Amino acid sequence: MRNFFARRDSYDDLDDSELVALAKADNQAFGELYSRYLKKIYSYVYRRTGNTHDAEDLTAKVFMRALAHIGAYEDRGLPFQAWLYRIAHNIVANWRRDQSKHKIIALDDYVARSLQSEAPERLAQESEETTQLMAAVRRLPEDRQQLLLLKFIEQMPNAEIGAIMGRTEGAVKSLYHRTLLALRDDLRLLSDSASERYIDGTKV
Repeated sequence: MRNFFARRDSYDDLDDSELVALAKADNQAFGELYSRYLKKIYSYVYRRTGNTHDAEDLTAKVFMRALAHIGAYEDRGLPFQAWLYRIAHNIVANWRRDQSKHKIIALDDYVARSLQSEAPERLAQESEETTQLMAAVRRLPEDRQQLLLLKFIEQMPNAEIGAIMGRTEGAVKSLYHRTLLALRDDLRLLSDSASERYIDGTKV
């Protein structure tokens, strides 16, 4: 996507807090923040929308809203990116509510890329396991899918996830624990069901 904000090299050595302070009165400083986080925010939005057109449109809205509200931003001890992800979360949530047919988190591309580096002899075995896991993830409620996305793909700590999802850190830990248990039970039921269809290696 085209960068609509100007950028100046002299901002490169500033940390986020310094840039935010400048960005409240200087759009060029905000341009540096845009450059730093564009790929991360786009990646997050893309995985929740599943297509490039909507991802580009919503990502642009994220940064336009951030620019419009940067003056009211307050440092509460969390990284600046947590604020951006919170804006992205709200924009995507509104977009999803407007869709007549909701889409799921598009994690398949991420899994596929990670498997490309594996040895060929392992791919056949892992392919079926991956398919089952992704299907189980899709059956989870939206908030649990988002939690897994932020924790495993964005690799965020619980405090940042809580800030994005509007939950306490303790609530995030609890939801994460319940999510893993739900996935385990889902996969166990699937495995038991598959086993019942075979007797002594013969499909029944």
